[in-house]
Amino acid sequence: MDNLIRKAVIPCAGLGTRFLPATKAQPKEMLPVFDRPAIQYIIEEALLARIENIVLVTGRGKQAIENHFDKSFELEHYLKLRKQYKLLKNVENISELADIFYVRQKEPLGLGHAINCVRSYISNEPFAVFLADDLIYSEKPAISQLIEVYGKYKGAVLAVEEVPKEFIMQYGVIKPKK
Repeated sequence: MDNLIRKAVIPCAGLGTRFLPATKAQPKEMLPVFDRPAIQYIIEEALLARIENIVLVTGRGKQAIENHFDKSFELEHYLKLRKQYKLLKNVENISELADIFYVRQKEPLGLGHAINCVRSYISNEPFAVFLADDLIYSEKPAISQLIEVYGKYKGAVLAVEEVPKEFIMQYGVIKPKK
C-alpha cells in the first residue's frame, strides 16, 4: 500500500507548564524517557510509518531540540579520541535519522496556531500531527494505526485520551459554546 501520509508536523513551541519545574530551563520534548528524549521517540515513530517530511514548530528556548538532531563535531571527536565507538555510532545515528525542518512560532498561541504556521509546508496534502506530551507504546505504532483508518475513510482521524475532570484545564481543553 502506498504511503498515504508523507508529512508530519510536530508542535514544540509550548511553554511546558504541565511539567514545571522540570521544564523551566529545558523543553518538555527533551525530557528523557529511558535512554533518549521524548522527541526522538516521536521522530522514530514517524519514520517507522514511512513519513519522510518532518517539520517541528519551535519557539523561544527550544534550541536544545535542534541541537539534539544536529551533528556534534566536538562530542564526536572526543568519543573517537577515547575509542568509545558504540557511543560515537549512537550519536552519529541521531543526526542522520531524518531531514528535519524547523519553523518558529513567535508566541505560544496554541496548537491550531502552531499548525497554521506551517500551512505553506502542508499545502493541500494530508499530514500527521504528533504531540510530545504522551508516548504510546504498541507493537504497531499508533500513527500507523491512524494512517490505516485515514486510508479507509479518507477523513480526519484523531486519537484521544480521556482526561480526569480536574486535569482538563492543563490540556488546553476549552468549554464549547452552546
